[in-house]
Amino acid sequence: MIKRDLFNAEHDAFRDTVRKFIDKEIAPYHATWEEQGIVPRELWLKAGAAGMLCCTVPEEYGGLGLDYLFDVVVFEEMARSGFSGPGFLIHCDLVATYLKSFGTEAQKRQWLPKMVTGEAIGSLGMTEPHAGSDLKAIRTKAVRDGDDFVISGQKVFISNGQMCDLIVLATKTDASAGAKGVTLFLVDTSLPGFRRGKNLRKLGMKGQDTSELFFDEVRVPATAMLGEEGQGFALMMTKLAQERLAQAIRSATVCETVVDYTLAYTAERKAFNQTIADFQNTQFKLAELKTEAVVGRTFTDQCIKLFLDDKLDAVDAAMAKMWLSNTHCKVVDECLQLFGGWGYMWEYPIARAYADARIVKIAGGSIEVMKHIISRQMIADYRKSSA
Repeated sequence: MIKRDLFNAEHDAFRDTVRKFIDKEIAPYHATWEEQGIVPRELWLKAGAAGMLCCTVPEEYGGLGLDYLFDVVVFEEMARSGFSGPGFLIHCDLVATYLKSFGTEAQKRQWLPKMVTGEAIGSLGMTEPHAGSDLKAIRTKAVRDGDDFVISGQKVFISNGQMCDLIVLATKTDASAGAKGVTLFLVDTSLPGFRRGKNLRKLGMKGQDTSELFFDEVRVPATAMLGEEGQGFALMMTKLAQERLAQAIRSATVCETVVDYTLAYTAERKAFNQTIADFQNTQFKLAELKTEAVVGRTFTDQCIKLFLDDKLDAVDAAMAKMWLSNTHCKVVDECLQLFGGWGYMWEYPIARAYADARIVKIAGGSIEVMKHIISRQMIADYRKSSA
């Protein structure tokens, strides 16, 4: 089997710490959290105390200043556990990353230390009822009023929406300027005019809260702007590769995990006086699924290496996201089939994995958008080489 060579002894020790945390602080309670649709804030504080949040935040902002692979360990172990709550990935890989990359010194000092400890939970406010993958079509507006901006509009499908203290919010400061009219703000959810909608009921990812958010003339100071006015779309584009890589990491890990416990189930479950694994069809199917999981892992690890060297571009990330998302859904579906009727029962992890899988073809840019990004670059490269 192909051996992973990304991690060192410190990463491995941290992985053991994360696994123990999940076993102790998440596993015994997750079924209840799925019913409630949310995890308690105390869990975030415990994760912060364990060093699991925002591992790459520099020490001057309260973090540990570790490399990206420590965040990868957290993402992988959460995916391996099969537990959908809490939304650490959004908080650590997206919100904290935007702050580190584009925030002012004052913004970093205000928010990053609290994000590291879990005192402040971060969320990303981009999707709207009429604008999903097409972010330049958002309607939430921010109008300048002296030294402030007044924000009005709504967002939907926002992970961590019920709990967030900070939102990296995409707005339109110039409705006539298309993508160049998009501006990002750091919105404190304690401000007057901000309101959370109900916790949305979803097909899967039931342990992670997801909300509509409403902004009724929320007044924020101009100093809450992230980056410069009109730069929001460009800033978002620079971080999409990292977001899509994180999703590929999750998908690769889920593929490995469900194949492993499908193997264990079929090796023990009997039918017609033999185990399910004794049937040639099962053996061939397991061989196919294992191979796809290994290919997915190898591709993902290569993308991680490119990212660590600052060489992962939008097309590489789009290919990883597209292939791993499709493979994720296929592998989970075919593994469930090998469980038979028991695979449809919620107490079996494969059932939860199946329900949680479908969103990966939509979140972070749909599969169709990924195909557009890849094919557009292919055609451009061909025409350039043929000119």
